[in-house]
Amino acid sequence: MARSKRHLRNVHGILLLDKPVGLSSNEALQRVKRLYRARKAGHTGSLDPIASGLLVICFGEATKLSAFLLEADKHYRTVFRLGVRTETGDAEGRVLETRPVGDLDVRRVEAVLARFRGEIQQVPPMYSAIKHQGRRLYELAREGVQIERQPRTVHIHRLELFSLQDDLLELEIVCSKGTYIRTLAEDIGEALGCGAHVHALRRLGVGPFHEGQGLHSLEEIEARAAEGFQALDALLLPLDAALADRPAVRLTADMAFYARSGQPVLVPGAPTEGLVRLYDENQAFLGVGSALEDGRIGPKRLVFAS
Repeated sequence: MARSKRHLRNVHGILLLDKPVGLSSNEALQRVKRLYRARKAGHTGSLDPIASGLLVICFGEATKLSAFLLEADKHYRTVFRLGVRTETGDAEGRVLETRPVGDLDVRRVEAVLARFRGEIQQVPPMYSAIKHQGRRLYELAREGVQIERQPRTVHIHRLELFSLQDDLLELEIVCSKGTYIRTLAEDIGEALGCGAHVHALRRLGVGPFHEGQGLHSLEEIEARAAEGFQALDALLLPLDAALADRPAVRLTADMAFYARSGQPVLVPGAPTEGLVRLYDENQAFLGVGSALEDGRIGPKRLVFAS
């Protein structure tokens, strides 16, 4: 084990992985981490095995920025199957109930969808990674244990109907952190009077990252690995890409020195609220800063990638 650790690399950067259906997020992460021989790596929000699409993998110092992506909005394309409720809220679960879908039309579906736009309350599913007394809810669910869950406030920024064909409802969703698409499927199904579950799910975006930037499949990454580390590392985005939607603040040499020491600095013309990207006089990315009430910029999360 010690010998293998000596052969690990200090890799720093962000990879946009196209996770395939059938793998858990952790399984996909570990495969990529082994290919890169990376010392440190993590992802920024799980996708269920049934789901595909964007899984943001952070290497090295980029893991310090993963929390900001966990807090970011998510973008999905999904297909709900109407008339069938399952134990897990998706196609992998045991069927609990079937009901006739009836004569649904676009007008009726749109009327129901309107009720789920904006700020809504969701009860987290039992098949989730939320902890109760030190144990994951999905572990308890597999043992047949049900725990009362309190509703949570989430925000559905966009809920757009793409198609309604027989018992399949295709939607595009942009939502806040903490939104469970499986719960949304079940709640919309109940509102339609027939029940529903997630038949297919693909994540298209996370914060500033989106599918149009070009996602990399495991097959592509494996092919690059055969070419060597230089080819692999060429797939990585820089650390500051994680906050590309935040304003940039340039610091003088003196400001950068104090910021590196953890001290707030006064930067003329800097934003007066929210998070910012910090750069030194040589345009090197320093990390994340936060606008303080007194007008200064305080260092919030610094990176030290060599």
